Amino acid sequence: MTDAFTIDVVSDVVCPWCYLGKRRLERALTLVPDVAIEVRWRPFQLDPTIPPEGIDRRAYIEKKFGIAGTVTPMHERLAEVGIDEGIDYHFERIKRSPNTIDAHRLIRWAGPGQEEPTVERLFRAYFIEGRDIGDHTVLGEVAGDVGLDGDSLEKRLSTDEDRSIVEQEIAEAYRIGVTGVPCFIVGGRYAVMGAQSPETIAEAIQAVVTEQSEPATPAN
Repeated sequence: MTDAFTIDVVSDVVCPWCYLGKRRLERALTLVPDVAIEVRWRPFQLDPTIPPEGIDRRAYIEKKFGIAGTVTPMHERLAEVGIDEGIDYHFERIKRSPNTIDAHRLIRWAGPGQEEPTVERLFRAYFIEGRDIGDHTVLGEVAGDVGLDGDSLEKRLSTDEDRSIVEQEIAEAYRIGVTGVPCFIVGGRYAVMGAQSPETIAEAIQAVVTEQSEPATPAN
């Protein structure tokens, strides 16, 4: 058994490729069962200009892409790929594009051991159920679904607690060169960009393991 190391997953909960990336990371971890790994979820915002209350989904798509139909082929392709990863995307159910700062605050508060199920529940709420994960009531319900104190967390969301910290983490991701997500930072050494195959992620993990196991070169 090697020493434990981390995989920092920089992602946004409204990024469909991040949902795919999460599934592929899970499969990658099964390819390296003897490696002790701590997965940490780091915030990112695909569009920080979305107002706190969110925006009508159709209006947002038309503003960004011109006409709503321009994203249909991409959604169809994602739906096909999603089936292979156990994700039943329902883009047609999404009625609102949310600002995700509060969702990221919820993930932060979930803490070790509860981050992953919280992230999974948020992805499912948005991409499969079409729920508004910028709404505090919805976020409180999501928290309750994974065994957290939803009422307490919903009240915390009404404050600015940890907002600046999450914003700073997002800014730091940009500063180190993360311009697209998902981004898997493996062992603090290698960055795997995009929803790569489980094998590619596992290779990056193994590369870090190999480096850690090699004896240090004596200084002259």
